[in-house]
Amino acid sequence: MSKKVFIVSSTMRANGNSYLLAKEFERGAKDADNTTEFLDLKNINLNFCKGCMYCQNKKGCAIKDDINEILGKVQNSDVLVFATPVYYYEMSGQLKTFLDRLNPLYFQENKFKEIYFLATSADTSKSALDNAINGIKGWAECFDKVYLKDVVYGTGAEAVGDIKKSQAMKKAYDMGKAIK
Repeated sequence: MSKKVFIVSSTMRANGNSYLLAKEFERGAKDADNTTEFLDLKNINLNFCKGCMYCQNKKGCAIKDDINEILGKVQNSDVLVFATPVYYYEMSGQLKTFLDRLNPLYFQENKFKEIYFLATSADTSKSALDNAINGIKGWAECFDKVYLKDVVYGTGAEAVGDIKKSQAMKKAYDMGKAIK
């Protein structure tokens, strides 16, 4: 049975390391006959949440940017994948802003249950990703029965393309391929 996999890349760097991991995950998911949608945050209009709580009483978000087009796609996906570079031991600001803007989903029935997290850092220690992983876990815990299924640790990837020399690429592909 094919699943809908929604993949979000949050790097602003063209062909950045986390983007490459996300594309490799997507390749694996497609090879397993899943349907994928790839969202590159650098290509959308995304503003900060204003905390107006419009989404608590209405459907969608009051801010007029691209998020309302995206909410239904996220909501109706079986699997969510978030890819980020880690700056100063945390997920990118773009990904954090995106997660904040998914607040309208908190008040909806969502199909997604599994989340995968693909993170890269120049630091070679896996512990450099701990805060970002905890941020994703915290976001997931806001939703009923949603959990972080697995993580790719793309450490030691500083220059564009460094991740290609890493076992993280194979792990990203294998994770995508294992989705059934």
